[in-house]
Amino acid sequence: MLGLGTLARVLGEVRGDVAAARERDPAARGVAPAEILASWPGVHALLAHRVAHGLHEAGVPLVPRTLATASRAVTGIEIHPSADIGDSFFVDHGMGVVIGETAEIGDNVTLYQGVTLGGTGFATGKRHPTVQDNVTIGSGAKLLGPITIGHGSKIGANSVVIHDVPANSTVVGNPGHPVRVEGRRPEGPDADWIHLPDPIADAIAGLASRIGALERALVDLAGEEKIETSAEVRPLRPASGPNPAGG
Repeated sequence: MLGLGTLARVLGEVRGDVAAARERDPAARGVAPAEILASWPGVHALLAHRVAHGLHEAGVPLVPRTLATASRAVTGIEIHPSADIGDSFFVDHGMGVVIGETAEIGDNVTLYQGVTLGGTGFATGKRHPTVQDNVTIGSGAKLLGPITIGHGSKIGANSVVIHDVPANSTVVGNPGHPVRVEGRRPEGPDADWIHLPDPIADAIAGLASRIGALERALVDLAGEEKIETSAEVRPLRPASGPNPAGG
């Protein structure tokens, strides 16, 4: 039932959300909490969801969905009232974010604009992702189905993830593939999207190397003069540059 305890819990969660925005958004550093509460759409969406979720848990009809609809119209962020969201959750920019009914999100999770935590098919029951603590999900990423994203993982921008992700790993590509970043285990929010591995370029480089070896073998069998057959493979994106997160 609704009461002072529920109100105190919601207020505590909102304070944590505002603190998360100040910590993880460079534009919010040095900005007063009151200004963040008044101006950050991600915080607005979370505030509306905290209230809608509390009302939904209390069994109040109609009002939770009405609040969620109004919040979507104002912020561009759609969060189902049933979604379970932990403490210190932050949505940066947020336009186009969709969080489905049975989604579960742990503590200290960061989402960027265009992220979808969606379902697959029309089955009832658990059909949306579970995101564990200290996960960062890049802009445009799509996480589909009742999958689990392990603690401390990082999902690259525009990745499409349809399988479970192990803890402390980084996922890139479509479909998403878990990879490592210089042997480092990501922990907590990390905005460095430049230095992610490129599994497609790595696969092409491997194929080019294999083709070169086969061509050299054919030259040896034919008894012809040996020629240089190695192919140059250009990366699909630059692998150098400063870390935009400042690290």
